Amino acid sequence: MRQGLADRAAQSTALPIETGFLSRHGHAPETLWQAAIFAQAAGVAADEFLIREGLVSEDDFYRALAAELGLPFIPAPRLSPDTRYPDSILAGLAPLSGPGASFVAAPRGLALADLLKTRSRRRLLAITTPTRLREAVFRARAPLIARRAAHELADRAPHLAVDVSYGQIALLFVVLTLISFGHFHALGPTLGILGAAMGPLFLGIIVLRLATLRFSNPVEPTAPPPRAEDADLPVYTVIAALYREKRIVARFLEAMARLDYPTAKLDIKLVLEADDEETMEALRCIDVPGNVEILIAPPGEPRTKPRALNVALPLARGRYTVIYDAEDVPDPGQLRLAISRFAEAPPRVACLQARLTIDNTDDTWLTRLFTLEYAALFDVLNPGLAEIGSPIALGGTSNHFRTTVLRMVNGWDAWNVTEDADLGIRLARLGYEVRDLPSSTLEEAPGPLRLWMRQRTRWMKGYVQTAVSHTRRPWIMLRQLGFWRLSGALALTWGTVFSALVYPLFTGLYLASWLGEPEHVPDMRWTAAFNAYAPVLFLSGMASVFLPACVALHRRKLWRLMPWILLLPLYYGLVSVAAWRGLWELTIAPFRWNKTNHGLARTSRAGLFQKHQARPAITRSLKTAPP
Repeated sequence: MRQGLADRAAQSTALPIETGFLSRHGHAPETLWQAAIFAQAAGVAADEFLIREGLVSEDDFYRALAAELGLPFIPAPRLSPDTRYPDSILAGLAPLSGPGASFVAAPRGLALADLLKTRSRRRLLAITTPTRLREAVFRARAPLIARRAAHELADRAPHLAVDVSYGQIALLFVVLTLISFGHFHALGPTLGILGAAMGPLFLGIIVLRLATLRFSNPVEPTAPPPRAEDADLPVYTVIAALYREKRIVARFLEAMARLDYPTAKLDIKLVLEADDEETMEALRCIDVPGNVEILIAPPGEPRTKPRALNVALPLARGRYTVIYDAEDVPDPGQLRLAISRFAEAPPRVACLQARLTIDNTDDTWLTRLFTLEYAALFDVLNPGLAEIGSPIALGGTSNHFRTTVLRMVNGWDAWNVTEDADLGIRLARLGYEVRDLPSSTLEEAPGPLRLWMRQRTRWMKGYVQTAVSHTRRPWIMLRQLGFWRLSGALALTWGTVFSALVYPLFTGLYLASWLGEPEHVPDMRWTAAFNAYAPVLFLSGMASVFLPACVALHRRKLWRLMPWILLLPLYYGLVSVAAWRGLWELTIAPFRWNKTNHGLARTSRAGLFQKHQARPAITRSLKTAPP
């Protein structure tokens, strides 16, 4: 027995200092030794490996640390109002409230090793866990955190933040009213003026869409990059804003577990709203991995996804940060591919947009058309725009950022309900580029028309916000982007808005003039140029709708959806209805976030979802190691 104790003591002395003390508090040295070897291979501190892999619970680890140091363990520290955010969380040290200069610590990595080496008692210390320290900071500094998440962009760069006034909205409605009046009382001149005013904008959209067809952008890389060693990979932050996602939060965590990336280097942050008890209850029923942090956004306005993302951004520990939605299932190799592409790209490339593809294609006729739209957008148009050098309106998910750049541009605009499109334009204005990432993320499309319309209304409302905000000082935008990139930005913002608003009117009138009897056709001979211009614009517009969809289906090998392309004109008619709804909603509830319900899919094109997935073999073998 004495020999066994001696062997155990000798083995503990060879362990890393940040975990060796655990052998004196009931943890098997053999398990700690194996964990230290795997941690070294992964290039992380041994304590972070143990906790993130779930081999030792955070509470057990820090209670043992407190006992080792002879310090009290505080489960719910009350912090001083002088607590700094986010510094106290990142440093793992915060001042306690009350008399005396006492501090509570939740050290990790090098800070933990230094504390165990010096065991300094010059300052009164208590120990808690990083999770409990973070929660205490959020309690102590909730108003500050809420304000920063909502207003930091407006405070630091007001010329780039949403600023849609009621005067601007009124002006837009006056213009639309005049157009409606002219439609009934002076159709010919009205159409001539509209064609002359909007024609260049529509033509710009058409040229951009058709130009993207000349680039070959397969959905997967033609030459996969060499596989990097785990020790050479940086920490990668994943942020997901969840609200009422009890149906799919477990599936999302399974999707994160499938990522081909060292668990100990994945910094996953789930941001919940304070009143979202149902998602919180669902998480309580799950064995949440040790590399997942659950952040509760302090109450405040606006109640939007970008505000929730801004709560998490200051705490991101990764060199890169990716945004996922709750229903996302990214390709397992996506993070590794993103790192290799960032390494090859110049520093001005701030973001990589992965390909979004619909998984529940066969749910309804609407999900089939949604699949066509996403295939054209993410497999043809966005990659082509990146090749051209045009600004890109980002998709709302699978955006991979350089974390330092994302902080430098002040994150997301909390008041813009299409924060992705806004951020894409803002990055271009500040001199950064967005490039394509040929890696797929499966998404769930809303099946019922009611849910689709709510989501699309929010999108179109946000495009109006983005268009108005970025063009209220066009001369500055011209100086930042130059003429050609400014043209692309205008086509992606105002072009998207106006084309959706007038699409049914222009399409209907053109078809009527083509099919109708001469006496029923408005007399537009006063401008022969318009008569020649209209069919060219109409036919090229139809080509810009159908051709990208055909190319995208070919790249995705979804030829069975080809017949559904014929319904795209009807689909874009529904988009027009959503655009008018969005314009109206902008006047009555400009910052309302229409929640999209997830977890309702009835089909899965990929068939990837499983109820139970085994944890990685390393974790499983260590957990079953003999005590």
